[in-house]
Amino acid sequence: MSHRILLVDDEADILEFVKYNLVREGYEVHTAQNGREALRIAAEIRPHLILLDRLMPVMDGMQTCHALRENPALRDTMIIFLSALGEEEQQLEGFGAGADDYLVKPIKMKLLVSRVNAVLKRIDSDPASHRPAPLEIDPVRYTARLDGRELTLPRKEFALLALLHSAPGRLFTREEIYSQIWGSEVVVGDRTIDVHIRKLRQKIGDSHIVTVKGVGYKYEP
Repeated sequence: MSHRILLVDDEADILEFVKYNLVREGYEVHTAQNGREALRIAAEIRPHLILLDRLMPVMDGMQTCHALRENPALRDTMIIFLSALGEEEQQLEGFGAGADDYLVKPIKMKLLVSRVNAVLKRIDSDPASHRPAPLEIDPVRYTARLDGRELTLPRKEFALLALLHSAPGRLFTREEIYSQIWGSEVVVGDRTIDVHIRKLRQKIGDSHIVTVKGVGYKYEP
C-alpha cells in the first residue's frame, strides 16, 4: 500500500529535502506552503499522514490542525507537528489541537523517517483503516467522491445516485424514481432506470445499490 503524505511548511528547501527522503521510502508525497493550501490539497487527496509546521503565513499550523480535525472526511488522517517550537507547553498545545505526534526541528532525517514509518504502521494495523471510505455526495457543488476519488457522473446518473444516497436503507419505488428524476411529464422507457443503475454500479461497485425485484432500488452504505 502506497501511503499518501502531505508536507506543510513555508520553507521550500525543507519541503524539498523531506519529500526527497520520504519518496525514497516509497511514499506518495504532496506539499503545501501554508495552511489554507494544505486544507485544499488534503480535501482532494485524503492523505494518510500530514507533517505540519506551526509558523506559516496565511494560516498557521495550529489553526490548520483545528480545521483538519473539524473535517469529518479527514478524521482518520494522522497529523504530526514538525516545528521549531519545542517547549513542553507548545508541544502540549499541539496535542491539544489534535496532533498524533510532535517532532522538534532540527531533527535527523533517519529519526523523522522512523517516526513516520511507525505512525503509518499504526494505520495498517487498525482494522478501521481498511474499511471502504463512505460515498460522499455534495448536491450543491454537484460532486460525488468515493474513497477520495471524484466520480464523473452525467446529470441523470448524479441525480439518481443523490436520491438513493439521501436516505440509506430506504426503498425507492420505480415510480418515485421516475417522478423525481425524470418528472411526470417525461416519457421514458421501462429499462431507463436499469441502464442508469448498471452504469452507477460500474462506478461505485455492485454492493451499494440493492435491487428489490419488481419494486425498486435502495442504497446500502
